[in-house]
Formats: sequence, structure tokens, C-alpha cells
Amino acid sequence: MFNVGLFLTAAGVGLAVAAPIGPMGMLCIRRTLAGGPRAGLAIGLGIASGDAAYGLVAALGLVSVSQFMLAYDKPLHIAAGVFLLWLGLRTILQKTPDDNGAHAGDANGNGKLAALGRSGAMRSFGGALLLTLTNPQTVIMFAALFTTLAPRGAFASDVAFTTVLGVFFGSIAWWCCLVTVVSLARHAIGRRLRMIIDRVAGLALAVFGVNEIRRAL
Repeated sequence: MFNVGLFLTAAGVGLAVAAPIGPMGMLCIRRTLAGGPRAGLAIGLGIASGDAAYGLVAALGLVSVSQFMLAYDKPLHIAAGVFLLWLGLRTILQKTPDDNGAHAGDANGNGKLAALGRSGAMRSFGGALLLTLTNPQTVIMFAALFTTLAPRGAFASDVAFTTVLGVFFGSIAWWCCLVTVVSLARHAIGRRLRMIIDRVAGLALAVFGVNEIRRAL
């Protein structure tokens, strides 16, 4: 039976986990500014899907999968760090499109960034999903979450489904709000400010990447 209270509690947890601005938040902001709301939402959906996947592993008690992921914790952190560092440096060195080019692309669908279309959104989704999956310690967090939230007498499958669904919707709600705010601000700022934000985001991503590599060594 669907437990509304458990769903809302899990959604609150998903929202709280997603809300702090870390490397994934910076990536979402940067992609929204550069490619528009579709790119930002693809990033958010990828992150939420990654969290839900790890939540499902923890909920179903797939010990062999979680042990395998935790055994390769260091290589995964190194991979995530290298990717974030590369992404940050690329962002810092990349040219910021001018106002006319960016706006024309958004309005007419002919600009370079807007032309990314569905394939670009899928790449953004896939990249965010893989990056989220490089943090297997999420399994431990969700395992503790299920133990804490599970009501007495409830079926394990019902608790797993409701909690994972709640976490997913709580997480995606945050990313939708973030993308909406950034999208509204995107058309109100000029090229110079966008360039500054881009450089700051790139620097932050590079720092996050170095930190991930440092944690693994």
C-alpha cells in the first residue's frame, strides 16, 4: 500500500540532499546558462536518476552490487575528479557566445547551443548520471534512510518503492526550481556577466575535481 507520509518524508530528504550547491549544482547552473533549460533539466534528471538507482540498490538489499561499488570507491572518485577537472578547465577556456547568437539560437532553434536538441540533452543526462554513480557511498546513506523511515509492519518492497520514488521526486523538484531561476536570470544578464559566471563555475568545477582526486589518494 502506498504510504503518503513516507513518500513526503523521503521527498524532503531528496530535496535536502540535492539542495546544497556542489559540483553537480555548478554543472547544472553552467549548462543551463550555456544551453538553456533543456540542458539544465537533462542534468537534473540524470542526477536524480543516479540517486534513485543507488537508492534502489540499497532498498532491495543488493549486497553484491553495493560491495562491488564500494570496493572500487577510490578509482571511481579519481574518475569523477578527472572528469570534473577536465570539464572545469574546458569551461574556463571556452568562449562565451555573444548575446545575439545565444538569444537567436534559443528563439529560432538555429543557434549552435540550441541546435544540440535531443541528442545534446541525452548526452547531458548520460554524463550527469555517470558522474552521480561515481559516488557509491550514496548506497550507505540510502540504506540508513530506509532503516530509519520504514514503518513497522510494512512490506520491504512497498517501503523500497515509496522511498525511492519520494527521493527521486524530491531531488527533481529541486533541480526544476534551480533551472527555472537560472533560466529566468539567463536572459536578464549580459555577455560580460555570463562570461564571469562561466569562469567562476569552471574554476569551481576544477577545484571540486582536484578535491575528488585528493580524497582518493
